[in-house]
Formats: sequence, C-alpha cells, structure tokens
Amino acid sequence: MVAHQLASSMARFDEAPPPEDDGATAAREVQTSEPAMCIRYYAEDDSVFVDNAYLIKGVAGRILWLLLCANQEEGRREFTNRELRLDPRLGLPPIKDNLETRLIMLRRRLEERCPRIHIHRVGRGRFELQVVGRVHLESV
Repeated sequence: MVAHQLASSMARFDEAPPPEDDGATAAREVQTSEPAMCIRYYAEDDSVFVDNAYLIKGVAGRILWLLLCANQEEGRREFTNRELRLDPRLGLPPIKDNLETRLIMLRRRLEERCPRIHIHRVGRGRFELQVVGRVHLESV
C-alpha cells in the first residue's frame, strides 16, 4: 500500500494518463480553414508569442520552438523526453533538469492560451505534438 501511494504521488509528465478522445480530436483536425497562426520566437529571452500574444519564455519556450520547428521542417509529431534531454540547443543542466516539470508547465500554458497546439502523452517517456491548422514560424 505504501509503495502504491508513493508511486501515485510521484506521477510524472510521462506517466500521466492519455487524454480521453471524445471525437473532439477528429473535429479539430478537420477545421483547417482557420487562418494560419503566427508564432514568433525571440532568441534573446526564448519567449514565444502566438498571434502577437505572449505565450511562454525560458526553457519551456525553447522546448516549444524546437518541437514546432521539427514538426514543420521534418513533419515530426512524436518526441521523447530522452531526445530533449540530450539536445544541446535546449541548454538543460546535466543534473536535475526538471524536464517533466517544464513540459507540464508548457502543456498547461498551451491549454490555457493556445488551444490549437496540444502536447499529449503517447507512452512512457514519449509525447506527441498536435498542431491544428496552419502555422507560420518566425524567429526574431
């Protein structure tokens, strides 16, 4: 019992249950007639703006920008925590990088302020980036 409580209290981003699919996912994918989102990244402080509205900055902003660029340039949707940890462009510290915490914060911020971009868990240490509609990326 103690082990079960400990395990449940230490739930991490990559161990969260997958989102329920009530058909809304398919409906969002069909709605591509919306205008393209303009996502602007400022390398100076790693801030990200969506349609001129502030979204996030810092390491979480760098993570989002990396994911969006890989999605647009390579068509990638699935990513792993391990590849993020090893990517030198993110500049994560070698010890206690708090990657799961940063991903949770990013996921929540997207849910609050940018409903056309989603991050969903697809397995242990793996997640998917879902972008609804067209996106225009701009680095400043």
